[in-house]
Amino acid sequence: MNKPQVLVARAIFPETIARLEEHFEVESNQDDAAWSKAEFIARLQGKQGVFTTGSERIDGELLDACPDLKICANMAVGYNNFDVDAMTAHGVVGTNAPDVLTETTADFGFALLMATARRVTESEHYLRAGKWTKWAYDMFSGSDVHGSTLGIIGMGRIGQGIAKRGAHGFGMKVIYHNRSRLDAQLEADCKASYASKEELLKTADHVVLVVPYSAASHHTIGAAELALMKPTATLINIARGGIVDDAALALALRERRIAAAGLDVFEGEPKVHPDLLTVPNVVLTPHIASATVPTRRAMAGLATDNLVGFLTQGKALTPVNPAVLTR
Repeated sequence: MNKPQVLVARAIFPETIARLEEHFEVESNQDDAAWSKAEFIARLQGKQGVFTTGSERIDGELLDACPDLKICANMAVGYNNFDVDAMTAHGVVGTNAPDVLTETTADFGFALLMATARRVTESEHYLRAGKWTKWAYDMFSGSDVHGSTLGIIGMGRIGQGIAKRGAHGFGMKVIYHNRSRLDAQLEADCKASYASKEELLKTADHVVLVVPYSAASHHTIGAAELALMKPTATLINIARGGIVDDAALALALRERRIAAAGLDVFEGEPKVHPDLLTVPNVVLTPHIASATVPTRRAMAGLATDNLVGFLTQGKALTPVNPAVLTR
């Protein structure tokens, strides 16, 4: 019997390819070539599964052109690259990689918060440029993290991880805003209290964004929301590009209407709004919140498990449109 055919859309761990090859005929992109949409569609012909990394768009046009496709397995917790409605209509399962990156991403969110609050990037650039010739009492004075108020927008697993680090590790007062309020036990575990979005933005010393991207969450933080924040506040985005209006943020930073920002994700990434590159009070990282070797291996492993489970047994571990499985 012929093995199912699978496409791996980006370069990935060699052992991941080897494991997939135990079950499938695999075409991989280990050269990490940048495929156009037309080339991506061409390579998907005859493929029953595709291993994606979150940057490959799966939409109705592609699905119409790839009738053999049955599963798209994202090596990411986010799946805004999937048109879930179109996939469901075409009977194509989408899967993501939750849980395995929660703690690592929460670690990085807190690292980005610390670097932003304490002006780490800005001061390092100053030092590297040879400008540090003497100590000054106010040189790169930032804001305290311990004992401050942490506001989290999006209180899923990662948001809860950040809350626990802030409350238990740094004695922060934690407030959060979410589509639905957590139950009392989870709030107690996180030492967090619910607040309206407006109250959170007005009150928090540090605002961390951990919401999934959708049309409804587009520009959750724009000019109006930035105007509510304290001039001493910092904003951290480890969610998705498009959650923040990057142009409005760059202007607010330039005019010092908020103190600083830390960004791991951007609108239109890997392109970065040019204005963000010219303001000093921002820490910029290239979408690396989950980037530890053990976590990336676990993410690749879960995407592989989903492909193997579905294409060999009709079962997917982490479907984002589970209704397809019951058809």
